[in-house]
Amino acid sequence: MSKTSVKSTALEQRVSLAQHGLAAWTMQIMTRYGLLVLCVLLTLLFSILSPSFASMLTLQAILSSKAKIALLALAATLPMIVGKIDLNVGFGIVLWHILAITLQVEYGFSWQMAVLTVLVISALYGLLNGILVALADIDSFVATLGSGTVLYAVALWHSGGRQIVGDLPDAFSALHHTELFGIPVGAFYVLVVALVLWLITEHTPLGRCMYAVGGNPTAARLNGIAVNKYIIGTFIASSVLTGFSGVLIAAEQGVGQASVGMDYLLPALVGAFLGSTTIRPGRVNVWGTVVGIAILAIGIAGIQQFGGDFWVEPLFNGATLLLSITLAGYAQRRRMLNQKAVVRSQNTPASDSKQKTIIPGNPS
Repeated sequence: MSKTSVKSTALEQRVSLAQHGLAAWTMQIMTRYGLLVLCVLLTLLFSILSPSFASMLTLQAILSSKAKIALLALAATLPMIVGKIDLNVGFGIVLWHILAITLQVEYGFSWQMAVLTVLVISALYGLLNGILVALADIDSFVATLGSGTVLYAVALWHSGGRQIVGDLPDAFSALHHTELFGIPVGAFYVLVVALVLWLITEHTPLGRCMYAVGGNPTAARLNGIAVNKYIIGTFIASSVLTGFSGVLIAAEQGVGQASVGMDYLLPALVGAFLGSTTIRPGRVNVWGTVVGIAILAIGIAGIQQFGGDFWVEPLFNGATLLLSITLAGYAQRRRMLNQKAVVRSQNTPASDSKQKTIIPGNPS
């Protein structure tokens, strides 16, 4: 079997201005980049209504507070690419941030060893979730909800239901509080992770196989793709990224408490779902997730500057989640119709030569 594969966009309908007209071309551009345009428009609107919004202080506050949510949204994106969902982006950080602190405060670990230990344990936990989903064939929502609840109980037991407080090394706190060129270091973490995931998912056979598994696992298996391997691998990668986010939360707050965590779950999932409606509509993608989180960050920051009550943020997140799921479903249906149209056009008798239809991401 050949190891080459077509691009993941092989069956996407390409709309050109010359062939399809201005209306069709404009619709495609707005479908792909509408949320990005909305980000710019929201920024301009809030800046006009409140000049203080367009300040370096606001930018720093947004990047500092939303960087961890962006990392968690990227962690949630990985299982979604293979057609699964991982709720441990919310449950996991409860234990991981507590563990990062207690290992240093109560067990005398160096901060480097504490971070490494958290990442290793989170990887093993991701392996467990991957096995439950891929090999035990448990629905990913049910599996991660059950294992996440157990993990939360372990966090309560480990902390004794109390806050874990102690003197942490300045170098550990610097993992979150450092600024580079006036920009919080968390923003650079997000940028590096997004770039790496984008290169892997969009420009390597590994990424194309992941999309093939998410699109049609049966077809992927028939084409020689080790479906279970990719499912388990994405859960491990997602859990490690969640563990790193937990470390950053510990470095930021310096206090371990079981009440931290669940507030991150909803916005992370909203960002991932919302991201599937932009850049590559109908398909979960890395830059779409980043744009989705940017929409949430700008919208909430603007509302808060205008004196929004404490309940506005969860209301905004919940409403956006419902909207994003609706838009994602619509975009997915349009994408499938476009793919069927391309397949039919490739298989018409008028074709000059017979071509083999290849599912995007599958080896030929």
